[in-house]
Amino acid sequence: MRGDGDGWVIDPDGSRYWGVHGAAGLLLRAPLVDGATGVLLQHRAAWSHQGGTWALPGGARDSHEGAIDTAMREAEEEAGIDSTELRVVAAVVTHESPGGWTYTTVIAETDAPVRTVANFESTELRWVEEQHVDQLPLHPAFGRAWPTLRERIAALDPQG
Repeated sequence: MRGDGDGWVIDPDGSRYWGVHGAAGLLLRAPLVDGATGVLLQHRAAWSHQGGTWALPGGARDSHEGAIDTAMREAEEEAGIDSTELRVVAAVVTHESPGGWTYTTVIAETDAPVRTVANFESTELRWVEEQHVDQLPLHPAFGRAWPTLRERIAALDPQG
């Protein structure tokens, strides 16, 4: 079974979340040529929810998937990323709604920036230095999660 996760969840307060079974995204890190660490970001297509903002490749979980599987599938669909090139280092629930809907950010690493191919959900895919991520107009939920993700990255990579 595949594809049964698409759809909106509406909490009692009216908040809407994409993904009947929750959602997940991939925070992919790689060393850049200048020695800094980069994060792959997706400039969301104008037609999408919060279009024009920057976030992670990600999307709805299907009923048979775990968060890591979802993040890997979505990264392949939206950015053409081959998950065999990645090392998953953490999975962090970065949002939980009052109704129980969750978004999980899967943190992974690769030895160098991987080749990407944007699909119709992206205006652009870009490797951005971690220290410059919050200088972009971020998807509101990703913007709220970014400080927590930076703390988790620092714990994984204390020399950074």
